[in-house]
Parts: sequence; structure tokens; C-alpha cells
Amino acid sequence: MKGSRPLTTTEAPPTTVRIMDGNEAAASVAYRCNDVLAIYPITPSSIMGELADTWSTQGKRNVWGTVPVVIEMQSEGGAAGTLHGALLGGAMASTFTASQ
Repeated sequence: MKGSRPLTTTEAPPTTVRIMDGNEAAASVAYRCNDVLAIYPITPSSIMGELADTWSTQGKRNVWGTVPVVIEMQSEGGAAGTLHGALLGGAMASTFTASQ
């Protein structure tokens, strides 16, 4: 996961307007821009982690052409630790949890 990523340009497909709530919008952007997603399903972030997990299981690719790794942890601390480890390893990473 280390190293630079080549940027290429392609012709954009026709735009489709889609209505969604804020959780789905945030999950969609995070999923498409990251290599690793650490989740701890707890309200109000549960739906975002569930969506990311579903997309990963379906093999949906991100903007880099890879399928993000979704890791479900047993605590918020575990999700934070996973995030820090992924970032130190050079991955683009994010977390879905209810930070306090």
C-alpha cells in the first residue's frame, strides 16, 4: 500500500442524481477515498460501517481501483489503533465510530 499512485484521466460517465442521507454520503466518500476502513458499529455511526462492509463484500472498487479492507473491531480503541497502524503503514485510512 506504500508508494505513489498514478493519476490518470478518463472520460466521465453521464451524471446520475441520487438522493441519500448524510450517513450514506459520508460513507460513500470515505469508502471511495481509502484503502482501509476500521469500524466499530455503534450508534450513530453503525449505518456507515455497514454500508462500507457491504460494498467491500460486493467487491466495489474505490477511486484507486482497489477494494478497501473493512475491519470490524470490538471497541472504539481498537478501531483507533487499527486506523493509526494503517496510516503508519502508508495506507489511506478512515474510521467509523462514535468518538467521545
